[in-house]
This record gives sequence, C-alpha cells and structure tokens, in this order.
Amino acid sequence: MVQLTEDLITKLDREAAERGMSRSAVIREALEAHIAAREHDAIGEAIAEGYRRIPPGTPDEWGDLELMADIAGREAAQRLDQEERDAGFDPW
Repeated sequence: MVQLTEDLITKLDREAAERGMSRSAVIREALEAHIAAREHDAIGEAIAEGYRRIPPGTPDEWGDLELMADIAGREAAQRLDQEERDAGFDPW
C-alpha cells in the first residue's frame, strides 16, 4: 500500500488512461525508471570519483604513459623519416 494525494491519483489515473495501462503498471514502470536512473547516476559518479582519485596522465605502476606515448611517437616519426631518406626521398 502506498498513500497518494488526490492530485497525484488524478494525474496517475489520467496517465494510465492515456496509455491504456493500470495504475499499478504505471507505478511499476515509473519506479523501475527511477531506480534505473539512480543506478546509472551511481555508476557515473563512481567513474568520476575514479578520475578524481587518479587523474588521467598520473604515472602509475606502468610508468608515465603520456611520456612514453610521446617518446614512442617521436621515435616512430624518426624511423619513418629515415626510411624515406633511405628510399631516396628528400626531406620536406
């Protein structure tokens, strides 16, 4: 049993009639949607908390990944440049 105001019952009855559903079905659907939205918000908050706790780019047990990506990119560009020179292409 759930106690509802007269105004809410009127709105509930209107919604149920417009959708061809029972009061119970409308209430169940609304409650499921509300709980799903709260669960979705909780997951989003947990993800955001993880980023607050360990901001992107923070070195960890794998090392400084951004620095390693920069170094790897620079080394790849240097290798490609050398390959072009070896193939007889002039540098830009």
